[in-house]
Amino acid sequence: MACLPAVFRRPRLLIVGCGDVGLRVVRQLQGRFRVQALTSQPERRDGLRQAGVRPLLGNLDAPPTLGRLAALAPAVLHLAPPPGEGEGDPRTAALLRALMCGGVVRRLVYASTTGVYGDAGGARFDETRRVAPASARGRRRVSAEQRLRWFGRAGGARVSLLRIPGIYAADRPGGHPRERLERGTPVLAAHDDVYTNHIHADDLARACIAALFRGAPQRAYHASDDTELKMGDYFDLAADLCGLPRPPRIARAQAAQQLNPVLLSFMSESRRLDNTRLKRELRVRLRYPTVREGLV
Repeated sequence: MACLPAVFRRPRLLIVGCGDVGLRVVRQLQGRFRVQALTSQPERRDGLRQAGVRPLLGNLDAPPTLGRLAALAPAVLHLAPPPGEGEGDPRTAALLRALMCGGVVRRLVYASTTGVYGDAGGARFDETRRVAPASARGRRRVSAEQRLRWFGRAGGARVSLLRIPGIYAADRPGGHPRERLERGTPVLAAHDDVYTNHIHADDLARACIAALFRGAPQRAYHASDDTELKMGDYFDLAADLCGLPRPPRIARAQAAQQLNPVLLSFMSESRRLDNTRLKRELRVRLRYPTVREGLV
């Protein structure tokens, strides 16, 4: 019997939501997987093919279009966000129903958010902290995590949850604070300020790959760097590195009047993430351990 070409002997990976981070994953994998990506946008097919990805048309908001996913790949990287409203995540529910029909998925990595914790008052904590989302956005992510853990237990799949803070990179659309600094958007005064957490997009891609290979079943990981800065200090540092004026500082009461509700919600939650699991269990070596290295 003739041997299969090398490309067909590679393990298969399905990426759901193959945007900026997904494409970084593809580049870092360097052909080690046969990658297929679900997209709802026909115009993206050529770009995905050029990146070495086989595009599959389907829409998480239209479950009948997902039938082809059933027995497609034993490894899945789920990067698609929930809808912008509601308390649950019907997109993840639809994806899991489709995957269950095939019964071939053995590894699944989900890109969640640190918003599942809500406000921690600036405390530093690890993944054993109970989730307590303060927003519908966070509750949608908790709903997705619960469904995914159930899927892992019921189907024998190894599901790993990456809880991700703010993603940045100079070459990521909207991923650098320069634009906000140029607009002069204010930040909170020191006495009202909150701790924020960050991860460079390339390091996040590295964490996704590590979780596919080494993630423990039904386990959460903080995909965060080592930075411990309050939000205002982060933007001050970015301004200094970019040679731009530091943003104005305002009290929280003024911010409530001047800033939009979404931005204000990020200024209402303060936490510091322990990333020991990321380093010890997933063995991720951060290329950009702090924002000082990543913003330049």
